[in-house]
Amino acid sequence: MLPSDTEVHALVCVFLLLSFLSAAVNGCTLFGLGRSEDLSWEPRFALLKSLILSDLLLTLTQAPTVLHCLLHRRTLTFDSWCLAQYFIGTVCIFCALLTITFMALERYLYVCHGIHYLRIITAVRLRLIMGLTWLLSTAIAVGNMILLHTGRGTFGKATAGLLCEPDTVERYMGFPRAAAVFRKLAGMLVTLACVLSYSFSYVRMYQEAQNAVEPFHCVNSRARHTVLFYCSMFILQLFPCWLKIISDTLWELGDAASVATTAQLESASLLIPYQALPSHIAGALHITLLALMLVPPCINPLIYGIRNREVRQALPRLCQPQRRRQTISPRGKRSWATQGNRGE
Repeated sequence: MLPSDTEVHALVCVFLLLSFLSAAVNGCTLFGLGRSEDLSWEPRFALLKSLILSDLLLTLTQAPTVLHCLLHRRTLTFDSWCLAQYFIGTVCIFCALLTITFMALERYLYVCHGIHYLRIITAVRLRLIMGLTWLLSTAIAVGNMILLHTGRGTFGKATAGLLCEPDTVERYMGFPRAAAVFRKLAGMLVTLACVLSYSFSYVRMYQEAQNAVEPFHCVNSRARHTVLFYCSMFILQLFPCWLKIISDTLWELGDAASVATTAQLESASLLIPYQALPSHIAGALHITLLALMLVPPCINPLIYGIRNREVRQALPRLCQPQRRRQTISPRGKRSWATQGNRGE
């Protein structure tokens, strides 16, 4: 896959940079939101913390595995860790998609139905939404794993890639048809729901912004730029999902037409399993997909957190050490209180 040591060293630097950036940005944002009393109660930042948690878990699961394979100049072995990494990755990806969906709907309610916002988004409902997000993602991953074990696994063999992704797992579990159909249907339905919810929410918010300035014969350029920014970032976030959905669709078409043969399946690309490709092209596509999967965890806190003015104003205050001040109670007793983040 990588005949040159220069390519290996370059990829090690790329994955180290992506993993460090993801861990640093997500960790700092999560730490700041957790310490801020002004931001932690808001529903959008509570959902952001759930998204950051799934991104951190995905990064800490996948990046070390890829780096270990690159540093040891070997592909990943199909074993229990391979299945565990695949299970955790499935949970994190579905959780991120569902969380982004609820974040878009939350912004829609805030902008278009602000008068009823606090009555609709209560603390109990918010906790229920976040709990259902993780529960549904875990249920999809558990169902997929159960269906995978209906086949015969061949453990201990070296795979053709640096990470256990769906095609690799299904191949070494004996190609269980039910698991493949379940995974593809679940992925397509959740992605479609995310796209439709996101599109509906931001189109309606843009229409509300246009209606606010239309009587004055003005153009709300700020609203247009905001919608274009979030939509472009949304497309970038879902780019790995689009590639996988296209790959699965073409695979099903090729399987229905009986184009792929058994020999082609053994030498096929991990990204495009329906078609036999030269090894260097297959390796390049596989590594590109792995790198793209680490991009959303790096940009999610920048899009939904640090880009927000309130978060940018709160983070510098949170980095300052807290000071303790002495107070005197009405009875004359001394007590110590921690000085807050707002300079109290």
